Amino acid sequence: MSRATPRASWDEYFMNIAKEVGTRSTCDRKHVGAVIVRDKSILATGYNGSIRGLPHCDEEGHLMEEGHCVRTVHAEANAIVQAAKNGVRIDAAGIYVTASPCWGCFRLIANAGIGRIYFGEFYRDQKIFEFSQRIGIELVDLSKSA
Repeated sequence: MSRATPRASWDEYFMNIAKEVGTRSTCDRKHVGAVIVRDKSILATGYNGSIRGLPHCDEEGHLMEEGHCVRTVHAEANAIVQAAKNGVRIDAAGIYVTASPCWGCFRLIANAGIGRIYFGEFYRDQKIFEFSQRIGIELVDLSKSA
């Protein structure tokens, strides 16, 4: 019995979920989704949105500083916070993110013990490449396999 449609690889599967999570983003400058995974199981998800209880960009506009909207908490940070809030251990996990992490989120990911970052597009910060090598975090650019 053959499959009518090819089965998604695990990387495709989790990145597709990250893209879907990103549809919840409330900052129209960049819709980003993140999924933290270990042993082919989802541990936590996050998308970029405002601080809990405060208005979102799509309600009140952007809060711009130095060309960046700072109203939102980034997807990676929200996924890490969700795991912490729910008591989910994420060390030695991987994270799928629709865009490569900014420097601040990279530092959070590193200190959370996440060992592999899969990203769907490169976004802005080259420092993550040098520092990931220095501390042994694997960066996987899934845009090259798309």
